[in-house]
Amino acid sequence: MPPGTAPDPSGPGRPDVVRVVLADDQPLVRAALQMVITDAPGIEVAGEAGNGAEAVALAESLRPDVVVMDVRMPVLDGIEATRRITERTAGTHVVVLTTFDDDEIVYGALRAGAAGFLVKDMALDDILAAVRTVAAGEGLIAPAVTRRLIREFARRPERAPEAARELAAITDREREVLTLVGSGLSNTEIAERLVISVATAKTYVTRLLSKLGARDRVQLVIIAYETGLVSASG
Repeated sequence: MPPGTAPDPSGPGRPDVVRVVLADDQPLVRAALQMVITDAPGIEVAGEAGNGAEAVALAESLRPDVVVMDVRMPVLDGIEATRRITERTAGTHVVVLTTFDDDEIVYGALRAGAAGFLVKDMALDDILAAVRTVAAGEGLIAPAVTRRLIREFARRPERAPEAARELAAITDREREVLTLVGSGLSNTEIAERLVISVATAKTYVTRLLSKLGARDRVQLVIIAYETGLVSASG
């Protein structure tokens, strides 16, 4: 499927199907992802983009659930494309495909509103699982990227004073949960660590999103780093 095209329009809009736009300037990468998605139940490729500008245009016209976004693309880079999509297209989440040496890019993409980060050498099945997770409204960061983010934030002297003030409004237990979210733990892992049910862990995360005005789980990660709850030393 060439960039800027979409499959039969009779498919989009079904509530049980996750619709995805693939944005990467390498046709082979798009072809590999499309092949796996085509065979996966409950996910379909709504369109493909070969640069960031095409990705923004497709997101606005097709309103997909998820955009899988490369960062280094011509015309418009993935970070700026992510920013425009998250600002203009409600309900569309961006998953950024990155590499291990992209610390600064990952930081910028976080700021731009990306809801997930994956590394390109992940298994394709893991990428599919991540797309489903993000489409369900949960941010996701690959563990290897999380570790690098901790080191990146540890090197930065700035903090978010407004976020620090907002922490005063959360309970001690919510602070514990926020710290664990910032450390990259899932709801299931948080439940095991705190000896609570998964439903309770999810409730705490939902409360944190509301109290801290965070759009998604990834923004909670940012707050945890910027307020010093999570550091390179743990």
